[in-house]
This record gives sequence, C-alpha cells and structure tokens, in this order.
Amino acid sequence: MKNYENRFRIWESAALIALCIALCAGTWAQARQNAISSDLVRLHVIAVSDDEQEQEIKLRVRDAVLDYLEPVLKDAENSREAKKIISDHLNGIAGAAAMASEGRAVKVSLDREHYPTKSYEGFSLPAGNYESLKIVLGEGKGHNWWCIVFPPLCLEAAQAQQVKSVMAKEDYAIVSDSDGYELRFKLVELWGELVDKLGN
Repeated sequence: MKNYENRFRIWESAALIALCIALCAGTWAQARQNAISSDLVRLHVIAVSDDEQEQEIKLRVRDAVLDYLEPVLKDAENSREAKKIISDHLNGIAGAAAMASEGRAVKVSLDREHYPTKSYEGFSLPAGNYESLKIVLGEGKGHNWWCIVFPPLCLEAAQAQQVKSVMAKEDYAIVSDSDGYELRFKLVELWGELVDKLGN
C-alpha cells in the first residue's frame, strides 16, 4: 500500500510540475504574442467570391486602399499613431475601396482579428490576434489577401528591416530567422492557434 501511495505522489508531483511549466510557457507565449502584435497593423481584404473577376477586383481595392494610406501614414512613428490615423480615416478608406469595387458593397473596420502564421522575406509572424484593417467586399465569401500596413510592407518585397525598426529586440529575434529562436517562435505560434481554437 505504501509503495502505491509513494508512486501516486510521484505521479501527482510530476503532473503538478508539468502543469506549472505549461502555465509559465503559456504566459510567456501570450506576452510575446501581445508584444509582437501590438507593434503592427495588418490589412485584410476579402473578395466577394473566388470568381476570377472578383479576385481581380479584390486586388484593385487593395491597391486603392494602399494608395490612399501611403501619404496619410507616412508620418506615423509607431503602431499607436498608425491605428489612430487609420481610425480617423475609415470613411476615406471606405471611399477609396468603393471607388475601386465597381459597385460592390464595401464594409471597412479596424479591430483585432486572428491571423494564421505568415512568412515574409526574412521573417515570419506567428499565428495570433493582430490589429487589423479589414475590408469585406459584398458577401465576403472569396479568398482573402493580407499584408502589414504598418510598418508599410504590402509591396512585393517585404523588408525585414522595417519590422525590426518598430519591434523590441527580443520580439524581432523571435519572428526573424535568428539562430536559437525557432523553438520560441513555435511556442508563440502554437499558443496563438490554441487561443483561437478555444475562442471558437
């Protein structure tokens, strides 16, 4: 009986230690994901459908929105300023999108939204919730398109240096290709996916 009790206590202690480690890892991953996402503003454009013409219009809307945002965001020094500017210009953004949408209904919002892991040139962003300028065309049932609107990385060649300039050193090391940070990136990525699944 004593041997059974001793074995049970060992397993109980191991389970408690594992739980503590998991909670600490989760807390760290949530803090890192929040820090990474707070430095960026993403752009998300969703097409009416997957019809070829609708996908082309989605890209025209994207270009019109980026053309509108380029001059108004040029003086933003951080994501807080960028969010404020975008929020103040939602009507103008909606107008630019509507002009390019060829009569499709346009819905524009600025809110937090879940994104999957996305790789760019020189860095990757872990899955998680990010501040997002979201543009939905019509019923929004088509493939979407996304990028980073602050710092401005919606061009073909996303420059890692621009992300580095707005992120804390540790956070940039996690999202970049820095040696030794792959496990940390994976932990943040898995945590973001878990939070999204639990939220749904």
